[in-house]
Amino acid sequence: MSRALDWSREGKIWPHRETSEFVRVGNVCWHVQRMGAADQPVLLLLHGTGASVHSWRGLMPLLAKTHHVVAMDLPRHGFTTGHPPEDMSLPRMASTVMRLVSALGITPATIIGHSAGAALALQMALDHGYDGPVIGLNSALRPFPGLAAQLFPAVAKLLFVNPLVPRLFSGAASLSGDTDRFIYKATNSHIDAEGMACYEALMQNSRHTKGALAMMANWDLPTLRTRMGKISNPVLMVHSDNDAAIPLDWAKEAHGWLSNAHLDVMEGLGHLAHEEAPERVMQRISPFLVDRANTPAD
Repeated sequence: MSRALDWSREGKIWPHRETSEFVRVGNVCWHVQRMGAADQPVLLLLHGTGASVHSWRGLMPLLAKTHHVVAMDLPRHGFTTGHPPEDMSLPRMASTVMRLVSALGITPATIIGHSAGAALALQMALDHGYDGPVIGLNSALRPFPGLAAQLFPAVAKLLFVNPLVPRLFSGAASLSGDTDRFIYKATNSHIDAEGMACYEALMQNSRHTKGALAMMANWDLPTLRTRMGKISNPVLMVHSDNDAAIPLDWAKEAHGWLSNAHLDVMEGLGHLAHEEAPERVMQRISPFLVDRANTPAD
């Protein structure tokens, strides 16, 4: 049987380890990191598929200068444990994240989501009354085109139900240098050694890789697409022109589906821009955060 990641073992290398806590909500044990003064506006961070809180290691301290920043490992990712497989759909994941938010006693002033995390933030707006600003970093909002829209979730489901597949992926990740090559090929991003070590630990763990597959298998972007016109939240989409995972053209198309959105293009970075160049990303999102903080609530 595959084992969960161990905080006393793999967790030793996790960035900002001193800010981590484990929060139990029902049968779920969430890995949460918090940074910044408690009396500052709350900023909720939602990572993408296959990542964890480590992906915010560079951006989180910059955001914590003006916000109380809260990040968590999403269901069946990283060091968060206890979610059943059915919690991996987009609506169910939004619900379980909102339960954590309630348990923490916080009210997010802004949500930042990377990749699939941006879709999760919009689902929270649609289903749970979140009406604040959303910042999407290299947002994964556009359904796969044509036949791929039907094939991709089906293939992911087949991979998910085969218990050997996550182990095969994890075994491949243990090959020297394979994680580095995989990350670059999939994202067109060069990240630091600290981040790469975390991705390697995640990819070598079959429970984590199975969680990522389950998220892909249950991510219903076509349904979200039909509802995006109802979203009135102010949205800033920051997208990289060299993103190998989510082409810029896809981001431009998705931007047009939102009634109150602005698209800002970053040059020379890949899908993990917030890990490659957190200071540059902060420069792009800071005016939006300041502007929304100074905008009176309706």
